Amino acid sequence: MSQKKSLAAILLSTTVLAVPAHAESMKRLATVPLDAEVTGLFEVGSDLFFNIQHPNKEIGNEFAKAAVGVIANADWDAAAMEPTTEDADKKVVRSSLGDYQVLLQEGDEGIVGVIKSLAGEDLLVSNDPDFNAYVPTADNEGYLFTNWENRPGGMSRAKIMRAEDGTWSVDKSDLIMVDFSAVDGTWVNCFGTLSPWGTPLTSEELYFDDTVDWNNPEYKYIEDNQVLANYLGEGKYPNPYDYGYIVEITDPAGAATPVKHMALGRFSHENAVVMPDNKTVYLSDDGSSVVFFKFVADAENDLSAGTLYAAKVTQQAGAQADAATTGFGIEWIELGHASNDEIAAWVAEYDGIGLDDHVPGETNYITDEEVAAFAAGEAADARVAFLESRRAAVALGATGEFNKMEGVNINYDAAKDGSVPYMYMAMSDVSKAMSDGEGAIDVAENICGVVYEMELDANYDVSMMVPVVAGYGYDKDAEANACPMDSVANPDNILVRANGQVVIGEDSGNHENNVIWLWNRDSQS
Repeated sequence: MSQKKSLAAILLSTTVLAVPAHAESMKRLATVPLDAEVTGLFEVGSDLFFNIQHPNKEIGNEFAKAAVGVIANADWDAAAMEPTTEDADKKVVRSSLGDYQVLLQEGDEGIVGVIKSLAGEDLLVSNDPDFNAYVPTADNEGYLFTNWENRPGGMSRAKIMRAEDGTWSVDKSDLIMVDFSAVDGTWVNCFGTLSPWGTPLTSEELYFDDTVDWNNPEYKYIEDNQVLANYLGEGKYPNPYDYGYIVEITDPAGAATPVKHMALGRFSHENAVVMPDNKTVYLSDDGSSVVFFKFVADAENDLSAGTLYAAKVTQQAGAQADAATTGFGIEWIELGHASNDEIAAWVAEYDGIGLDDHVPGETNYITDEEVAAFAAGEAADARVAFLESRRAAVALGATGEFNKMEGVNINYDAAKDGSVPYMYMAMSDVSKAMSDGEGAIDVAENICGVVYEMELDANYDVSMMVPVVAGYGYDKDAEANACPMDSVANPDNILVRANGQVVIGEDSGNHENNVIWLWNRDSQS
């Protein structure tokens, strides 16, 4: 049976979607201080790591600084926590899981979150910790890697140890920021995952959609590029095609060497999650009018070469259907095959281009004509697929209409043994191209966001995404909590537990205090 026929059969046979969760099937686990985002959800044994990103600096307590921390011996069976309403409670971490222990904060030891230029000059102190990954080196000790989400980006590595009572300590003598100089730095290190072979995969969230204007002195975001130029120094203007990739930290307990996996495509990476075949990777793309990607490596445990695909979706309901109940069929369109080395050679062709080379109305980078030639099968090579992955995907018929696509994740062991054969993706804000009355996706706005479930088949492929958690009741005039306090508001981080529970962290301006929620699939009718 062809893939197209298979999808049609699925669409015809699927008449009832999972009922999306509202307040009755969600459990509030924690809230973070005013203005803080929940990031870095990562489970180690019975302990839950998460971060307090960019808290309000005026709250007047220890949580006025961004923090990386942990709840040891988390009590997942505890009762749901009531909403945060008291002023004092709005300024701290509250949780029914247990006590939150701060391990690291921005600026600690003059190292944590401190982004330096290649010449060693301080550029900024980040208050944006994101992804966490724990790499064990012995019983009850290992390295905690944490992203710092800035332009240029960073990643800290801290040696941490666990006592019998669950208290963690940090060896301040073994604390570094990962050296990204060999790859000309990184850009907005966002969410990530730990690979099945034990290496952190950090994501470059390249919020720069218009590469054609990368060296345009009049472009609205050109200051970001100039900061990156300051990082590089020596009058070097950055090559846009050096940024926007998944970066693997090889030898994490040793040299912690970064490798940019250009073969996984260039776009605004939120996250990459490797399936239990250790070859298939799903990749989320954050921003407006974005694409859902898949990569299949040539060899297990090796992301340096493979084939990149993009999703073409078919909406399962009519125009302006409720986003909380509307799923999408998925077909995969092949974009191309390449290796890191091949792509690096293409990237090098754009080295040495600076602001002085820009000509108004023209571009020094890949043109629309080159994208069209690639889509027509007339290009000399596959560079468009890997250097302009979104443009290539849309040109070949994939769907480029998703909005604010955030974390995508599985539980590796449970997916491998088949006990939890599901992948989850957070769509923080269903609006814009998803709700504009045009294209393949046209659902009603859901500003509070939706979490989608995708069932994995025996080959770890997915052919359907259905909403299982959906926000509701958005009220733009409700200043503190535009999404009701019993509704999810702008889901971002996703953690899937071994028992199938899904932990959801918010990145929201629609809740005064962002929330960590627990959703249990078994509670759904």
